[in-house]
Amino acid sequence: MMQQSEKQVKEAISAYIHIPFCEHICYYCDFNKVFLEGQPVDEYISSLLKEIKLTLEQNPITQSPTLYIGGGTPTSLSVKQLDTLLSGINQLFPMDTVNEFTVEANPGDLTFDKLQVMKAHNVNRLSMGVQTFDDVLLKKIGRKHTVKDVYATMHFLEKADFQNVSIDLIYALPGQTLASFRNTLKRAIELDLPHYSLYSLILENKTMFMNWVRQGRLEMPDQEIEGQMFEETMAAMHNTGKFQYEISNFAKPGFESQHNLVYWNNEHYFGFGAGASGYLGQRRYKNFGPIQHYLKPLRQNQLPIYETEELTRNNQIEEEMFLGLRKKAGISKFHFNEKFGTDMTEIYGDVLRELIKKDWLAETDDHVALTSKGLLIGNEIFEKFLLD
Repeated sequence: MMQQSEKQVKEAISAYIHIPFCEHICYYCDFNKVFLEGQPVDEYISSLLKEIKLTLEQNPITQSPTLYIGGGTPTSLSVKQLDTLLSGINQLFPMDTVNEFTVEANPGDLTFDKLQVMKAHNVNRLSMGVQTFDDVLLKKIGRKHTVKDVYATMHFLEKADFQNVSIDLIYALPGQTLASFRNTLKRAIELDLPHYSLYSLILENKTMFMNWVRQGRLEMPDQEIEGQMFEETMAAMHNTGKFQYEISNFAKPGFESQHNLVYWNNEHYFGFGAGASGYLGQRRYKNFGPIQHYLKPLRQNQLPIYETEELTRNNQIEEEMFLGLRKKAGISKFHFNEKFGTDMTEIYGDVLRELIKKDWLAETDDHVALTSKGLLIGNEIFEKFLLD
């Protein structure tokens, strides 16, 4: 597996840490998650800390720019469990080098005590799954919080002087009208938060939503309405000083998600926890998803890695393009040359010319980036950068 001799692994590596427990499973979610009740949560936390310890022994680091605890629902842990997890993380990572430490939270799950534990352990950013400001839609998509919970949570964060908060919204929900979405967008922007993520609903296999669509029980907004929701989002965010720095992400200057930029800049990161993925050297790896499968190797002091993929140079170049073009700033030609020892135009000259001609891509002396037209059809453009 991953050995210390893997020279390509840099000494500054960020980490994603997965908490797979939820008190409720949303109908659209295909992330690795399980009902909290009856699960070996305490053993999971101690095993997760063991995985981090074993991995960092094999891959010593001097810096960890960002840490991100996602899920599932990290705030479904009890105060004591959260304290055990966060104090363990603080002992294992070089915390004085961590610039951004994010925890995902659900409105209604976050208590004053949990927030105090987070603040005591250097958590400086929260990402909240709000999804919509429409109670009927929240119920329809299987969320257990209400709009009232969102405001109550925001009020208590303000009172605790915790300001670096991001919210996630989902648009093109089943039965969502343009009027309902406009109301959500307006209410979200009125909170005047430093960061917003907006994603269109993607129907994933093995979710209740996908089954219902197949049975004809759910009607999704058409693509034209979905496109209009996205365009109105971009305009509203721009008009209120939140700039779009990635296809789905908007921030006040200086509040971009540093952790997500690690992914989009195609940099290395550890993935810890059940079903988590990581990227070290020229290798992507994935952990076992089912909790007992994850715990079993760790009981024997073995890493819970389920599969690894060695990336070819072409794989790495493709990923550099797919991920980097998601950013509004695009990709630096100089950085590309430095990383791969060749000019971008040598590999993609024809593709670049074609996309620039269509006004889907813009080029400056050092950057290539999607145009406003290109932003609307990102996936169609990314496919053009596949290498045979």
